[in-house]
Amino acid sequence: MREPALVPRLRPFTATIFAEMTALAVKHGAVNLGQGFPDTDGPAGMLEAAKNSLFGGDNQYPPGPGRPELRAAISRHRLRYGTEYDPDTEVLVTAGATEAITAALIALTEAGDEVIVVEPYYDSYAAAVAMAGAQRRVIGLVETADGRLELDLDALRAAITPRTRAVLLNSPHNPTGTVFSRAQLEAVAALCVEHDLIAVTDEVYEHLVFDDAEHIPLATLPGMRERTVSISSAGKTFNCTGWKIGWVCSTPELVAAVKAAKQFITFVSGGPLQPAVAYALDHELPWVEQLRTSLQDKRDRLSAGLADAGFGVRPSTGTYFVTADVRPLGFDDAATLAWELPERVGVAAVPVKVFTDHPDEWKHLLRFAFCKRNEVIDEAVGRLRQLV
Repeated sequence: MREPALVPRLRPFTATIFAEMTALAVKHGAVNLGQGFPDTDGPAGMLEAAKNSLFGGDNQYPPGPGRPELRAAISRHRLRYGTEYDPDTEVLVTAGATEAITAALIALTEAGDEVIVVEPYYDSYAAAVAMAGAQRRVIGLVETADGRLELDLDALRAAITPRTRAVLLNSPHNPTGTVFSRAQLEAVAALCVEHDLIAVTDEVYEHLVFDDAEHIPLATLPGMRERTVSISSAGKTFNCTGWKIGWVCSTPELVAAVKAAKQFITFVSGGPLQPAVAYALDHELPWVEQLRTSLQDKRDRLSAGLADAGFGVRPSTGTYFVTADVRPLGFDDAATLAWELPERVGVAAVPVKVFTDHPDEWKHLLRFAFCKRNEVIDEAVGRLRQLV
C-alpha cells in the first residue's frame, strides 16, 4: 500500500483546534468563544481608506517588501518604543504574523537546529518549526502563588544547547493572557546575547494590555536590536483579522533572509489593504486605546461571569483571552468538556492542553475569548451557568 502523501514531520498538523471548535459551534448554534476574532469592525477611517484603495485602482501586486507608505508607517509606529527601523531595508510586509513567523523560521533555521518555544504556544509555532526542518525544545510557563504565569527562566537556561539557534517568544501571550515583565525579558535578552541566539518575537497583541501591564519589545533591550526579528500585525490592533496584513522589523540582513523565504510563499498579499493599514497606524491609535479600554472591561465581564458559573478563573493582563480551571466544576479534563460544551450548553471554548507538548500539565484549563459584544458574552455566561 502506498505511504501517506503527507511527510511525517507535518502529519501532526492536519487540522487546527480553531477550525474544529468553530465547526462544532456552527453545527450546534453555540456562542463561539473559542476562536479569537472580534465581532465588530475596525475604525471607520481605516475602512474608508480601504474602500478608496479598492475603487482607486490599487488592486494589482504591491511591491515585494510591501507598499512604501505602509513600511514608512510601520517604521514610525516602532519609534514609539524607541527603536528606529529603515523602512526601505529593515521592514517587510507579510501575509499576517503567521506567515512572518513561518518565513523567519524557514529562513533562519534548518535541520539540526533547535528552536526554543514557550508552552502553551500558539498552534502555528510547532508547525512552523517543523516546516523549517528544525527541532523544537519546549519550556513551560510556571504558576505563581497568586495564579499568574511567568517564564521559567531556569528551564530556559537549561534548554539552551550548542544546537540552539533561536528563541520564539510571544508577549502578550496567547493563550494565557500573560504579559512578561521587564525583569523576565531582560533575563531572556541576556541569555540570547550570551549564547548568540536569534529571537523571533510575536507581538500581535502589543496594544492590548490591561491594568498596569506594559508591553516591552525584546528588541529594545541591550544587545537585542541586532538579533531580534520583531513581528506584529494589524489584525488584533484594528479589528481586521481577515485582512492578514503583518510585518517584520529587524536588521537589513535578517529582513533580507526572511524576505527570501516569504517571497516564495505568498510573494505579496493585501495590496489594496496596505494603504488603509498605513492610515490606521498613523491616525487611529486613539481608537485603539478605546478598544483596549473596552477589552479590559470585557475581560472583567467574562471573568466575573465564569467565576459565577463555577470556574476557577486565572488572571489575564493582555490579549483577547482568559483561561479558566474546570476542576471546581468537577471535571478532570478540559478537552473532554470542550468537545461537549457546544452541544451540552451551546458555548465553544478551546482546551489549553492542545497548545502544549505536555498536555497532562495543562489539561485543567479552557481558553475563552472575550473580544465579543457584551450581549454575546452575557449569553455565553448564562449558558455556562447550566454546568453548575
